[in-house]
Amino acid sequence: MELILEGLRALIVFLIGASVGSFLNVVVYRIPAGLSLLHPPSRCPSCLTPIRPYDNVPVLGWLWLGGQCRTCKASISPRYPLVELITGLLFVAVAQSFALPLPAVGYWALVSWLMALALIDLDTLTLPNVLTQSGLVAGLVFQAAMGWSQGVATGQGGLMGSAAAVMGGVVGAVLGIWGLDLITFVGSVALGQTAMGGGDAKLAAMMGAWLGWKLLLLAGFLACVLGAFVGGGAIALGLLSRRQPIPFGPFLALGAILAVFFGESLIRGYLGLFWGIVQ
Repeated sequence: MELILEGLRALIVFLIGASVGSFLNVVVYRIPAGLSLLHPPSRCPSCLTPIRPYDNVPVLGWLWLGGQCRTCKASISPRYPLVELITGLLFVAVAQSFALPLPAVGYWALVSWLMALALIDLDTLTLPNVLTQSGLVAGLVFQAAMGWSQGVATGQGGLMGSAAAVMGGVVGAVLGIWGLDLITFVGSVALGQTAMGGGDAKLAAMMGAWLGWKLLLLAGFLACVLGAFVGGGAIALGLLSRRQPIPFGPFLALGAILAVFFGESLIRGYLGLFWGIVQ
């Protein structure tokens, strides 16, 4: 019975996440185009026919339509159901990793922001201010709520806990924007061209607000490693030229997601290994 309840809970969380993923597809398409997120309702980009509610079911709608618009038969990118599927799975992973409601809901919001920003950067090589700035504010609100909860639980007082947590988020945000700006400057001098866009530093600031400075540093390190590996591999295989711009936002987003799930364990493991070497 317990397994059935756990499975039902995971299914409900997945459906919520997949529905959020469906909305993220709208965000990724409309924000760069300067369109409203609310009006008009979802429609085929080719014939502009509104999508029927039963065709707009996350993941399944694309499958039973065969990847085509019901009206004009224009092809619908498989990225739409893939985003819905990945978002749903991430929501389940967050729910499994964070039992308490507050961190789970907070990290659901974070992965949603990161997914939208990563996909927009892939499409347009831009990271819209409206998302990075609102994400930074949301991160500080999350820190305040977490600090209040932890302060009350430990007897230190909710207000004191909130103030300390928000300060940690502010430090993370400042470190993020300054750190990426420094890397951009050094990289631009070394390469003789712009190494990163200004949006990457703002995304790093947003990540710092959510994660704090320790997990931000880990996320940035993971992003650099992944970016170097993927970019270097693509250049070696002839898929990209050395001067071709590569969006760094997706690597930052992936680094942040990995830090959410594995950050504390990785940091403890690193410090334990370092302590063993010192001894």
